[in-house]
Amino acid sequence: MRIDAALAHRLLRDQFPQWADLPIVEPEVQGIDNRTFRVGADVSIRLPSAEGYVPQVEKEQTWLPILAPQLSLPIARPLAMGSATEYYPWPWSVRAWIDGAVASVGSILDMAGFARDLAEFLGELQRIDPVGGPVAGPHSFFRGGDLAVYDEEARAAIATLGDRIDGRAALVTWEAARSAAGNTKPVWVHGDIAPGNLIVRDGRLAAVIDFGTSAIGDPACDLVIAWTFFSGPSRDAFRESMAGDDDLWARARGWALWKALIVFAADPLDDSAHRVIRDVTAET
Repeated sequence: MRIDAALAHRLLRDQFPQWADLPIVEPEVQGIDNRTFRVGADVSIRLPSAEGYVPQVEKEQTWLPILAPQLSLPIARPLAMGSATEYYPWPWSVRAWIDGAVASVGSILDMAGFARDLAEFLGELQRIDPVGGPVAGPHSFFRGGDLAVYDEEARAAIATLGDRIDGRAALVTWEAARSAAGNTKPVWVHGDIAPGNLIVRDGRLAAVIDFGTSAIGDPACDLVIAWTFFSGPSRDAFRESMAGDDDLWARARGWALWKALIVFAADPLDDSAHRVIRDVTAET
């Protein structure tokens, strides 16, 4: 389906005309699960890109207003929920726009400080009462759930990659993650802590967006950024600030390894995925 500014304008015109006359701009960086467009200075429209992402719309509409007052950093603020039409088949969201740039090494003044700030945010999220929240499952793509869901996929990727990676080390890391006791109490997890969902202003962490894969479950999935973005002192700062026992970090390595394996198997030129595989397996 072609999801562009013209579609966004048509949806606003038909359902929320109060925003239909504002200019619509596509951000430089787009997501995969959803397409987002800035509407005027203060509003955005967010459209699922496929049916599998549709359950995230109502979840975020319901839970973001509950989570926001309990967090020290801004998160997305829903303004309205649009309905399906004959030309766009799924519900969608109108939200307040959060200004800033997505996280990158070049946009952050102090990587170790950024890592500590992110750890503080995740700690706040984990301390929010989980009662009644959405238990990890298909709506979160099992983020916060059991790694067993991706066991077959991870092993197939290891086999596919052959001698492009240290397959034995990858299997040892994966099996250690799978056998690590999940004795952490279920908490709120974001589910996709990645640079594209971390907003930077003036060189510091300013907001966290995209709670589409949020759930109640195991927080190990939120720690993968230790290998996918941080390194050296910033990785150490994040790990020290997040704490957690050895089993939690073993499961986190499993989440990082699974994603890196399937990405590298799909694109053998992806050096970042290859680096994550090397770094994660070197720690086991």
